[in-house]
Amino acid sequence: MRRRHLLTFPALLAAQEPEVDFICPMDKDVHGKGPGKCPRCGMSLVAGLPAPLEYPVALTSSPRRIAPGQPVTLNLRVTDPRTGTVNPKLQQIHERLFHLFVIGPGLEFFAHEHPQPKSDGSFELETMLPSPGAYRLLCDFFPEQGTPQMVAKTLIVPGPRPTASPLKPDLASKQLSGMSFAIESEPGEPIAAQRVRLIFRLNPIDRFEQFLGAWGHLLIASQDRQDMIHTHPFLAYPERGYLQFNVIFPRPGVHRVWLQVQQAGEVLTARFDVPVKRLS
Repeated sequence: MRRRHLLTFPALLAAQEPEVDFICPMDKDVHGKGPGKCPRCGMSLVAGLPAPLEYPVALTSSPRRIAPGQPVTLNLRVTDPRTGTVNPKLQQIHERLFHLFVIGPGLEFFAHEHPQPKSDGSFELETMLPSPGAYRLLCDFFPEQGTPQMVAKTLIVPGPRPTASPLKPDLASKQLSGMSFAIESEPGEPIAAQRVRLIFRLNPIDRFEQFLGAWGHLLIASQDRQDMIHTHPFLAYPERGYLQFNVIFPRPGVHRVWLQVQQAGEVLTARFDVPVKRLS
């Protein structure tokens, strides 16, 4: 007589329940079968991800009319698009609640800032913008009930605006505080809308250390600053001074690339201009 295997009700539910996929909120290609930490950025893996809704950011300044070269206080307020809640709770991402990248006219001015939380839940930054023109701000934060956000804002500093010169390719090695930075790409000529590996080789590395929980931070901007990317190493071998970033340039043209690393407590920012060709 053939024996039948009967499942109890709890076992039947377990058998029917689909396996949960744990994903890194920052590096969505990193998966796990249970809770843990992302080996790339150190963030906690979460069970699935909420719908990728954009959280609006309201930006105001004091004084309202910004004078070039004068102190200004920026205030940033986040809104939950589902509930309308102002200043929802955020969680830390690379050791900070809020990262703010500021890129000036002609891509000459660059700053990586961390606005401070206020008692009302908004974020505030005291800074100075050196010249007239349009500044692009990239707000990088992670709402507890949402997905990681990168929201771009524009801030105008009144006054005569100098004409920006077109970017020209600049892949030459850089020297900063005794450390050399060399860049290469695979493929050798990056193609728009295709994955490319940007590889940086640093030397010497005896005082090379992590900066905000990562071996490097990369910010990429197109010349018109409509396309901006903030990412971290896909592969890092600090003992060899090797950093690899996997990126996709949305459009052809020359893009400005800022690499930030830390050496003996000092943050170094190396700048390159990478040409990206059109897919033929």
